[in-house]
Amino acid sequence: MTEPGFWDNPELSKKVIDESNGLKESVNGFKKLSTMYDDLEVSYELVKEEDDEELKKELEDGVNELNQKLNEFELQMLLSEPYDKNNAILELHPGAGGTESQDWAEMLLRMYKRWADQKGFSIETLDYLPGDEAGVKSVTLLIKGHNAYGYLKAEKGVHRLVRISPFDSSGRRHTSFVSCEVMPEMDDDVEVEINTEDLKIDTYRSSGAGGQHVNTTDSAVRITHLPTNTVVTCQNERSQIKNRERAMKMLSAKLYQMKIEEQQKEINEIRGEQKEIGWGSQIRSYVFHPYNMVKDHRTNHEIGNTSAVMDGNIDPFIDEYLRSSMKA
Repeated sequence: MTEPGFWDNPELSKKVIDESNGLKESVNGFKKLSTMYDDLEVSYELVKEEDDEELKKELEDGVNELNQKLNEFELQMLLSEPYDKNNAILELHPGAGGTESQDWAEMLLRMYKRWADQKGFSIETLDYLPGDEAGVKSVTLLIKGHNAYGYLKAEKGVHRLVRISPFDSSGRRHTSFVSCEVMPEMDDDVEVEINTEDLKIDTYRSSGAGGQHVNTTDSAVRITHLPTNTVVTCQNERSQIKNRERAMKMLSAKLYQMKIEEQQKEINEIRGEQKEIGWGSQIRSYVFHPYNMVKDHRTNHEIGNTSAVMDGNIDPFIDEYLRSSMKA
């Protein structure tokens, strides 16, 4: 950062600064934990000498707090895969079921936005297609923050909702599915080979929530990668050129993700693991009726407070999944 000409390339400079801030955060986090540990040692010696109930309570609370912060710090240190530190591109796609599943997609959208806010991450909506009556038909978010992809990769898969439908006048119980796709935002220096002859590029008019979100020109871009039938769309920029650039980055991320999944599939076959990946193989169930519970089927971790989960409290699921993946 002290090199002459460091600020000549603002985009590259920002990446270096972000990396520096991430390293500083890790070092400062370790120093704080070390200080907390030293303070608790002093408190322990005092408790041994004075046998004071109030001091005992303070020591117990301090040990519990240190344990929680150690777990959080350990998880951050475990996020060491090549793109864990990157921003995340998150897509939600409702399954069959029309309004019911589209409403479920909007509920998940709110959950992830709440989670990102609590983490101090910023959120950018890259593409948004509203539902016919309620909810969303599809949405793509760019979630920016250190380790955003590292955390959110735990959310990739099908999410299942069981509830009494507010759209059913008979008050029957409905089951809805929404798929969540998560990819790292690729840096410009990461090359994924894409041949221009393999691309079909369409432009169309943006369809946002109204007002400034809707353009009067065909600035929205849809790119189809013909060999893999992979489709990406972007409409949040006013310029067609910028939407195209952003869409190409999204396509690179998707193709990279497919490559990683293919490699993982080969590893699983070598190990002899049989994991079915399909629309019916949900990773997590959210049950609102006849009881309240959210259960992750990969780790069997359960939370009975569904309201807290829908308000963004998904860290326990992410924590359990990432730790179990790293053990494997």
